[in-house]
Amino acid sequence: MLANYHTHTTRCRHAQGEDREYVEHAIMGGMKILGFSDHCPWIYDDDFESGTRMRPDQLDDYFTSLTDLKKEYESDIKIFIGFESEYIPELMDAQNELLKDYPVDYMILGEHFLEREPLSPYTGFETTDEAFLKKYVDLVIEGMETGKYSYVAHPDLLHFTGDDKIYEKHFTRLCAYLKEHDIPVEINLLGLRGKRHYPSERFLRIAQKVGNSAIVGCDAHFPEALSSREEQNSCIELAEKFGLPVREFLSGMEI
Repeated sequence: MLANYHTHTTRCRHAQGEDREYVEHAIMGGMKILGFSDHCPWIYDDDFESGTRMRPDQLDDYFTSLTDLKKEYESDIKIFIGFESEYIPELMDAQNELLKDYPVDYMILGEHFLEREPLSPYTGFETTDEAFLKKYVDLVIEGMETGKYSYVAHPDLLHFTGDDKIYEKHFTRLCAYLKEHDIPVEINLLGLRGKRHYPSERFLRIAQKVGNSAIVGCDAHFPEALSSREEQNSCIELAEKFGLPVREFLSGMEI
């Protein structure tokens, strides 16, 4: 891998390692581009505090730390600074206002919840509810239509365990949308490493039928994920198994 755009930091409360370690492991792994995309803060209208994303008051530290590393390692690797975030319509204006003065390079869409926390269950929990699956696909497409996000993180995160025909109907809609807009589907290293329900071969068969391309996302929550070439190659091999051409770079974020 020459590039990874899916990298977290300890600010999200479920990752390990210092910012510098992520950069050094990416260089060790031969990468030329490293995109940081930690879980983006939300502004809530109550005192709820999420346990799975950085707080708004950590933004200054996030950008200061990564900007300093970007300058320090500029001869070794190109660093982009962004976020992974859900698309939750009623919270978007406040999030946009929160980020407006920060130099955000890009965002990726990771739809872990369909409503604000804690009102929605995690989309990675098993469900046989077609309405939940439909809403997931609808929101992902609606979010991508805003032009805010570069690609969809783990698009097969919604863990639908019901009828294959229902699964195929809705995920075909998503894959067709991504194909039409020349957006690759992510093959997620964290999911593959942890033997999670994603990357899903059921999903990848649909992507193969639609004719999607793929991109590997390390979804790094620990620095070693960026230097583990064996695991990265396993993701590439999975893409090849389903005939999905693998992209090294996101458009506009090349070497």
